Amino acid sequence: MRHSLLIALLSLIFQLSFAQLSNKPVLTLDIVKHVAAAAENEARANNLSMAIAILDDGGHLLYFSRMDNVQLGSIDVALEKARTALYFKRPTKSYQDRVANGELFLLKVPNIIPVEGGLPLIYNNQVLGSIGISGGTPQQDGLVAQAAVKAFHALCGQQ
Repeated sequence: MRHSLLIALLSLIFQLSFAQLSNKPVLTLDIVKHVAAAAENEARANNLSMAIAILDDGGHLLYFSRMDNVQLGSIDVALEKARTALYFKRPTKSYQDRVANGELFLLKVPNIIPVEGGLPLIYNNQVLGSIGISGGTPQQDGLVAQAAVKAFHALCGQQ
């Protein structure tokens, strides 16, 4: 009995000594500031004022920017677009298109805002966070969000 217990204990110690935490990539404040700057630059180039929300992979706000003269309602909409893109790991435009095609049940699914302008921030097939943009038309919001994601990919060495 003592011999079996000793072997079990040694086996557990051996297994734990090789247990390792993963090296998980995360968004940094420096990265999200560059991503937000790209969004702001794209908005300005198109004479738009936007609310820009960037969330980490846990859904926590990492960065928020409200450009001059953006309507107050865009604050919550940008946050919700970012949340949808993060929770469901896809662009909010995919839900906009599905609702337009008659899938109205999506309007009742919690945490889905079916309006273009929310995109996940993906690195090596891992969702590290998301961005939500609001202030223009859905298409304008999507254009600004795409510019931000393009900047994110350039920072990370992706295409």
